[in-house]
Amino acid sequence: MNCLETKDLTYQFNSDQLILDKINLQVPSGSIYGFLGPNGAGKTTTLRLILGLLKKQEGSIQIFGKSFEKDRISILRNIGSMIESPSIYSHLTATENLRLLQKIYQCPASRIAEVLNIVGLAQTGQKKAGQFSLGMKQRLSIAIALLHNPSLLILDEPTNGLDPNGIIEIRELLKKLNEENNLTILISSHLLSEIERLVTHLGIIHKGSLLFQGTLDELHLKQKLSSVIHIETNQHQQSVEIMATLGLSPKLMNGLIKIPFVDKMILASLNKQLVEEGIEVYQISTVKNDLESIFIDIVNQ
Repeated sequence: MNCLETKDLTYQFNSDQLILDKINLQVPSGSIYGFLGPNGAGKTTTLRLILGLLKKQEGSIQIFGKSFEKDRISILRNIGSMIESPSIYSHLTATENLRLLQKIYQCPASRIAEVLNIVGLAQTGQKKAGQFSLGMKQRLSIAIALLHNPSLLILDEPTNGLDPNGIIEIRELLKKLNEENNLTILISSHLLSEIERLVTHLGIIHKGSLLFQGTLDELHLKQKLSSVIHIETNQHQQSVEIMATLGLSPKLMNGLIKIPFVDKMILASLNKQLVEEGIEVYQISTVKNDLESIFIDIVNQ
């Protein structure tokens, strides 16, 4: 079951500038869904539409199986969000920031200590939020988003501007929230390597169009299919001829023979045939494309 679905979501700021073109997001319940794309791709606009911060123009939005237009208030009561920069009062402590929102949300006061403990800010005491590091501010903003115990957490670039330690802290926090609370998380980012370490599902957006959507396993399959195999022998030309007769599409580049990814059984058979022909095989290695390479391939198709 999907926690969030959009159908043909389309948006433009003026008649000449199409920002989103029929976006069909499908965010499964209990997933960490990475919404991936370069700056200006349409990620933040999509999230603002989902949260009602921008007025929808075309398409439909369903959250928790309900129409956003018809059940906006009840839906928003179950969503926590952080869009762009953290929204906190710098002259207040973490507890004081949360106490203000606790009164608005009308949730139990005990929830303040709970979320501070969850995000690792329980020991900040009387320290003002303005004295926090950027990573601490991000965690406080996530605590605010979690205060009313939402079922869906929407985060726009939560690791933007953080140092490597801060990025790791936020990543581990989100994994913990997802695993221990079955919290569905929709997170936008342009940090490809970080998304790959965190998410279960992916949507790749470029110039307002959704180019890929699926599980991380499906992406890895795409990675596998786009990988190449490097082979080094002492008789490249003869090796290429043998591979060509087997339909392996070999290419000789920079002293290596390159063929598209094939099953290991085919590789074993190829290696055996090369050796039987008196060819010395020095190496057979698979060169896998990382998420960045796959992303570039997808957006350039």
